[in-house]
Amino acid sequence: MKGAVVLLWLLPSLIHAAKLPTPKKSPSQSAAINDEIQKLSEQLYASDVNRADSGDIILNLQHKVSSSQTGTGTDFCSQKLFKYVNEAKLFARPTFARLISLLDNYVKHTGTVEIVSKEEIQEETTFIKEIFKTSIMKQLSSFLISKGYYTSIESFENDFREMWFGLFTRSKGPLDSSGFEHVFHGEIHKGKIAGFHSWVNLYLLEKAGQIDYLSYSADGPWSGYPDVFAFQFKWSTYVKTLSSLFLGSSPEFDIAMYTLCYVTQPDKMCTVKLGGSTLKIQTYSWPNSSYGSGKRYLSTSYPNI
Repeated sequence: MKGAVVLLWLLPSLIHAAKLPTPKKSPSQSAAINDEIQKLSEQLYASDVNRADSGDIILNLQHKVSSSQTGTGTDFCSQKLFKYVNEAKLFARPTFARLISLLDNYVKHTGTVEIVSKEEIQEETTFIKEIFKTSIMKQLSSFLISKGYYTSIESFENDFREMWFGLFTRSKGPLDSSGFEHVFHGEIHKGKIAGFHSWVNLYLLEKAGQIDYLSYSADGPWSGYPDVFAFQFKWSTYVKTLSSLFLGSSPEFDIAMYTLCYVTQPDKMCTVKLGGSTLKIQTYSWPNSSYGSGKRYLSTSYPNI
């Protein structure tokens, strides 16, 4: 939430013009192999105790579009996507509540500097602390430490904050973006919706009358939650032609899956396994600036369905 006292994060190496060399991994780092990533992702899927149960979310999918129709911006659905969400149950859970407290912290248009107040910094800290209490993040931490990506939970937590919440510029000017804003809140960039891979924000903005659901183009093989969908919608007058996201998952599950793939297989298609079914997750780093010793900010991550 916006506070009266504001400050700019002064992050290192935020020059946009020159591309930076690809950071090298430590020689002692033991890279996670595909089978290990899939095994861990199954464990994280099973450990998502804060996920929605079958009756907690009721969707009204309506019209499924073909691939040729996804980019038209045509409204094929006269009714809302979400018929019901058990807010009293789900949003009272600490990690959901902490996520929701972050969603009004951002200016959705790129090109406008993100001013971060002391209160907002505290909200980020509280969110990170809360999700790191969960079994999902504890398992992820142990795995990444065991594979040599980090030396301790503290070093992972510190890097996690920078990769997700560190500010950079998508517009060759002001510090207007972060990986977290892009993925969990969404942005308007060059006249289009960019990012926006959070079912929680999609629901809240549709409820508030700011999202107009247009259609869906993909529904994953999962019969329960977390599930994976691809939707088309308008945010104000701006169109998202393909927004793929986990649905019914907890915030810690979403961010753990994206972090797992980003740390172990950045800028690649990462294969995970959830409930016996495989899924591809695409990650991208931001190539034009860095933090720490040449590390890259997370630019985006999403299910590829």
